[in-house]
Amino acid sequence: MKLAQTELEGVIVVEPRVFEDPRGFFMETFHRDRYEELGIRDDFCQDNLSFSGRNTLRGLHYQFPHAQAKLVQVLQGEIFDVAVDIRRGSPTFGRAVGVTLSEGNRRQLFIPKGFAHGFCVLSETALFAYKCSDFYAPDCDRGVLWSDPAIGIQWPASNPLLSAKDQRLPLLKDIPPEQLPIF
Repeated sequence: MKLAQTELEGVIVVEPRVFEDPRGFFMETFHRDRYEELGIRDDFCQDNLSFSGRNTLRGLHYQFPHAQAKLVQVLQGEIFDVAVDIRRGSPTFGRAVGVTLSEGNRRQLFIPKGFAHGFCVLSETALFAYKCSDFYAPDCDRGVLWSDPAIGIQWPASNPLLSAKDQRLPLLKDIPPEQLPIF
């Protein structure tokens, strides 16, 4: 496995080892001991699967206080995946990193606790899988507006398909500090 640290400390691109032959390919998508050796020590307890059409944008989501680390990957299609540092006191607070994940590159992205997460579908459809380190807690569901100008994410869709909830999320500057994780 190869690891690539992004410009946001702790947000890691994982390139699993893939074994290909004329029949297709095989790869491990998670092996606790190997991921721990790479520094990913979160105890994942919930797996989620999302299917979306082109230009769908989901996010930017986080949970507080029951923060979730996530290990995300695309099983089919292609997405632009984003992590935003929302930890109070962090030297990279409000900064984002974006990575293209696809069935072709088979990359994974590890997003630690304290980051908001979102993605936009680039292909006709995308099947997106992710592991979470804490269970979904509806009362802790939070988010940041996808188009927050202070964050300045260069999304690949100018007019994305959004849920009603995601359209109403606040700007990062308008979130009370007590509803943000601490660095």
